[in-house]
Amino acid sequence: MPNHIARSSLFAPVAPGRKKIYKDKVLVSRSDAIIKFWGEQLDESQADVWMQAMYEARKYPLGERIIFKRAAFLRAIGRHTGNYEYKWLHRALLALSFAMIVIEVRTRDGKLKLGIDPTRALHLIDKFDFEDGTYAIRIDPRWHAMYSNSEFAMVDWNKRLQFGLHQDMAKALQRLVATSSDPEQRNALDWLKSKLEYTGRKTDFEDAISRAMNELVRLEIIRDGRIEVSSKGRTQAVWTKL
Repeated sequence: MPNHIARSSLFAPVAPGRKKIYKDKVLVSRSDAIIKFWGEQLDESQADVWMQAMYEARKYPLGERIIFKRAAFLRAIGRHTGNYEYKWLHRALLALSFAMIVIEVRTRDGKLKLGIDPTRALHLIDKFDFEDGTYAIRIDPRWHAMYSNSEFAMVDWNKRLQFGLHQDMAKALQRLVATSSDPEQRNALDWLKSKLEYTGRKTDFEDAISRAMNELVRLEIIRDGRIEVSSKGRTQAVWTKL
């Protein structure tokens, strides 16, 4: 997943029944990137679908139709096959095809480093067709720029398939951990709360983050996950990447 997408609030551990529809929404991200979003709020299960779609796309030249069987696709993301799951996948692909972003990334001295033309927004999936259990999707070739200069996170898929039930926050943190090569990583809780679209109390969020870090420790993605106060008095989550 491109680093700027993985660091942002584009995908978040939100409950299906609490999703919002955004228009020109500025996503939470790093200070060097401004990402605006239109579409239905996207969750971690849809992040799985999008990552698998981009993985399938590697087999095809940029801009060409990408063909896959829905049953094999579902098994690849650790889901069962059947009528309910087929309908779920179709809804997820619809949401991803509707979702679109514009992005602007600048260097420390203010120069434009990466930009997606705001007059032609970038869809997560450009379009798709479905017939007899087979999907044909297209990925906009401009996504190539988002992966340039090795600015992407390598998500350990085998470990992602091992997450326990109701561990979407841990899955979101897995993507964040992967965006940096720094062994010790620190993130302010206020920023994490916004990025993860958490709307509950701060004390409840601290408990949720602690549980998520414990799951990452269990899967040997991080070690020493903890919450502490920085020298500047800010509460932060700290862990060591493995």
